[in-house]
Amino acid sequence: MLVAGLPGAGKSTLLNRLYGLRGDETSPVRAGDVRVIDSRQSRNWWARFLRPLPVRLRTPIVQSTHVWRIGRAIVAGHGVVAHTRGTWPHILHCFAWLAHRRGGRLHLILIDVAPETARAGQYARGRVVTSTAWARHCRRWRPLIARARGGAPLPPATGVTVLDRDAADKLQAIHFS
Repeated sequence: MLVAGLPGAGKSTLLNRLYGLRGDETSPVRAGDVRVIDSRQSRNWWARFLRPLPVRLRTPIVQSTHVWRIGRAIVAGHGVVAHTRGTWPHILHCFAWLAHRRGGRLHLILIDVAPETARAGQYARGRVVTSTAWARHCRRWRPLIARARGGAPLPPATGVTVLDRDAADKLQAIHFS
Protein backbone atom coordinates (compact mmCIF):
# COMPACT_ATOMS: atom_id res chain seq x y z
CA MET A 1 0.00 0.00 0.00
CA LEU A 2 1.59 3.22 -1.13
CA VAL A 3 0.32 6.58 0.07
CA ALA A 4 1.01 9.21 -2.57
CA GLY A 5 0.30 12.88 -3.06
CA LEU A 6 1.93 16.20 -3.70
CA PRO A 7 4.59 17.23 -1.17
CA GLY A 8 2.65 18.73 1.72
CA ALA A 9 -0.61 16.88 0.95
CA GLY A 10 -0.64 15.04 4.28
CA LYS A 11 0.97 11.66 3.63
CA SER A 12 3.22 11.72 6.69
CA THR A 13 0.43 13.20 8.79
CA LEU A 14 -1.79 10.24 7.85
CA LEU A 15 0.93 7.72 8.74
CA ASN A 16 1.58 9.52 12.02
CA ARG A 17 -2.07 9.31 13.00
CA LEU A 18 -2.68 5.71 11.90
CA TYR A 19 0.55 4.21 13.22
CA GLY A 20 1.64 6.51 16.04
CA LEU A 21 4.76 7.75 14.27
CA ARG A 22 6.48 10.62 16.06
CA GLY A 23 8.61 11.84 13.18
CA ASP A 24 11.95 11.12 14.84
CA GLU A 25 12.25 7.48 13.71
CA THR A 26 15.34 6.46 11.77
CA SER A 27 14.11 3.12 10.44
CA PRO A 28 10.83 1.54 9.29
CA VAL A 29 8.30 0.96 12.07
CA ARG A 30 6.91 -2.50 12.62
CA ALA A 31 3.14 -2.76 13.06
CA GLY A 32 2.49 -6.50 13.23
CA ASP A 33 3.49 -7.99 9.87
CA VAL A 34 3.38 -4.56 8.25
CA ARG A 35 6.32 -2.21 7.83
CA VAL A 36 5.41 1.47 7.95
CA ILE A 37 7.94 3.41 5.92
CA ASP A 38 8.07 7.19 5.72
CA SER A 39 10.75 9.17 3.90
CA ARG A 40 11.48 11.07 7.12
CA GLN A 41 12.96 7.88 8.53
CA SER A 42 15.66 7.88 5.85
CA ARG A 43 16.14 11.64 6.17
CA ASN A 44 16.57 11.29 9.95
CA TRP A 45 19.00 8.39 9.56
CA TRP A 46 21.21 10.30 7.11
CA ALA A 47 20.97 13.66 8.93
CA ARG A 48 24.09 13.20 11.05
CA PHE A 49 26.20 12.39 8.01
CA LEU A 50 24.74 14.64 5.34
CA ARG A 51 23.74 17.79 7.22
CA PRO A 52 26.72 19.79 5.86
CA LEU A 53 25.69 19.04 2.28
CA PRO A 54 23.21 21.22 0.39
CA VAL A 55 19.67 19.85 0.06
CA ARG A 56 20.22 19.33 -3.68
CA LEU A 57 22.87 16.70 -2.87
CA ARG A 58 21.13 15.17 0.18
CA THR A 59 17.75 14.56 -1.47
CA PRO A 60 18.82 11.88 -4.00
CA ILE A 61 20.63 9.93 -1.26
CA VAL A 62 17.66 10.13 1.10
CA GLN A 63 15.16 9.20 -1.62
CA SER A 64 17.30 6.28 -2.81
CA THR A 65 17.49 4.96 0.74
CA HIS A 66 13.73 5.36 1.14
CA VAL A 67 12.99 3.47 -2.09
CA TRP A 68 15.50 0.75 -1.15
CA ARG A 69 13.81 0.31 2.26
CA ILE A 70 10.40 -0.12 0.64
CA GLY A 71 11.77 -2.61 -1.88
CA ARG A 72 13.61 -4.54 0.82
CA ALA A 73 10.43 -4.85 2.92
CA ILE A 74 8.43 -6.06 -0.09
CA VAL A 75 11.08 -8.64 -1.01
CA ALA A 76 11.09 -9.86 2.60
CA GLY A 77 7.37 -10.60 2.22
CA HIS A 78 6.09 -7.96 4.61
CA GLY A 79 2.96 -5.94 4.10
CA VAL A 80 4.08 -2.37 3.49
CA VAL A 81 2.41 0.96 4.09
CA ALA A 82 4.71 3.59 2.68
CA HIS A 83 4.77 7.25 1.85
CA THR A 84 5.94 7.70 -1.71
CA ARG A 85 5.99 10.14 -4.57
CA GLY A 86 3.26 9.01 -6.90
CA THR A 87 4.86 11.01 -9.67
CA TRP A 88 7.63 8.48 -10.33
CA PRO A 89 5.94 5.81 -12.48
CA HIS A 90 9.13 3.75 -12.90
CA ILE A 91 9.36 3.37 -9.12
CA LEU A 92 5.69 2.32 -8.90
CA HIS A 93 6.31 -0.30 -11.59
CA CYS A 94 9.32 -1.60 -9.68
CA PHE A 95 7.32 -1.92 -6.44
CA ALA A 96 4.46 -3.63 -8.28
CA TRP A 97 6.86 -6.08 -9.92
CA LEU A 98 8.48 -6.90 -6.57
CA ALA A 99 5.08 -7.35 -4.90
CA HIS A 100 3.87 -9.59 -7.74
CA ARG A 101 6.99 -11.78 -7.43
CA ARG A 102 6.09 -12.27 -3.76
CA GLY A 103 2.45 -13.06 -4.58
CA GLY A 104 1.22 -9.62 -3.51
CA ARG A 105 -0.32 -6.62 -5.18
CA LEU A 106 0.28 -2.90 -5.25
CA HIS A 107 -2.48 -0.60 -4.01
CA LEU A 108 -2.38 3.18 -4.02
CA ILE A 109 -3.98 5.72 -1.75
CA LEU A 110 -3.82 9.07 -3.50
CA ILE A 111 -4.28 12.10 -1.26
CA ASP A 112 -5.60 14.76 -3.59
CA VAL A 113 -5.47 18.30 -2.31
CA ALA A 114 -5.28 21.59 -4.15
CA PRO A 115 -1.70 22.58 -4.96
CA GLU A 116 -2.12 25.70 -2.79
CA THR A 117 -3.10 23.53 0.18
CA ALA A 118 -0.12 21.23 -0.35
CA ARG A 119 2.25 24.17 -0.70
CA ALA A 120 0.88 25.63 2.56
CA GLY A 121 1.52 22.22 4.16
CA GLN A 122 5.15 22.44 3.10
CA TYR A 123 5.55 25.88 4.64
CA ALA A 124 3.81 24.75 7.83
CA ARG A 125 6.27 21.88 8.35
CA GLY A 126 9.27 24.00 7.34
CA ARG A 127 10.32 21.83 4.38
CA VAL A 128 9.61 23.48 1.08
CA VAL A 129 10.64 21.88 -2.20
CA THR A 130 12.24 24.11 -4.81
CA SER A 131 10.03 25.86 -7.34
CA THR A 132 11.42 23.65 -10.10
CA ALA A 133 10.70 20.44 -8.19
CA TRP A 134 7.26 21.73 -7.20
CA ALA A 135 6.35 22.49 -10.82
CA ARG A 136 7.51 19.01 -11.85
CA HIS A 137 5.42 17.34 -9.10
CA CYS A 138 2.33 19.33 -10.07
CA ARG A 139 2.81 18.65 -13.79
CA ARG A 140 3.07 14.89 -13.17
CA TRP A 141 0.34 14.77 -10.51
CA ARG A 142 -2.46 16.38 -12.57
CA PRO A 143 -2.78 13.62 -15.21
CA LEU A 144 -2.32 10.87 -12.61
CA ILE A 145 -5.14 12.13 -10.40
CA ALA A 146 -7.36 12.92 -13.41
CA ARG A 147 -7.04 9.31 -14.58
CA ALA A 148 -7.75 7.96 -11.10
CA ARG A 149 -10.78 10.24 -10.58
CA GLY A 150 -12.01 9.30 -14.06
CA GLY A 151 -12.02 5.62 -13.15
CA ALA A 152 -9.18 4.70 -15.49
CA PRO A 153 -6.82 2.00 -14.24
CA LEU A 154 -3.44 3.20 -13.06
CA PRO A 155 -0.98 0.52 -14.00
CA PRO A 156 0.79 -0.97 -12.21
CA ALA A 157 -1.63 -0.58 -9.27
CA THR A 158 -4.21 -3.27 -8.64
CA GLY A 159 -6.39 -0.83 -6.74
CA VAL A 160 -6.55 2.92 -6.27
CA THR A 161 -8.35 4.94 -3.63
CA VAL A 162 -8.51 8.72 -3.98
CA LEU A 163 -9.00 10.69 -0.78
CA ASP A 164 -9.41 14.40 -0.29
CA ARG A 165 -8.09 15.91 2.95
CA ASP A 166 -11.39 15.41 4.82
CA ALA A 167 -11.59 11.74 3.83
CA ALA A 168 -7.92 11.20 4.75
CA ASP A 169 -8.62 12.75 8.17
CA LYS A 170 -11.48 10.28 8.68
CA LEU A 171 -9.52 7.16 7.66
CA GLN A 172 -9.24 4.95 10.74
CA ALA A 173 -7.13 2.00 9.59
CA ILE A 174 -5.57 0.19 6.66
CA HIS A 175 -6.15 -3.56 6.68
CA PHE A 176 -4.36 -6.26 4.73
CA SER A 177 -6.17 -9.48 3.84
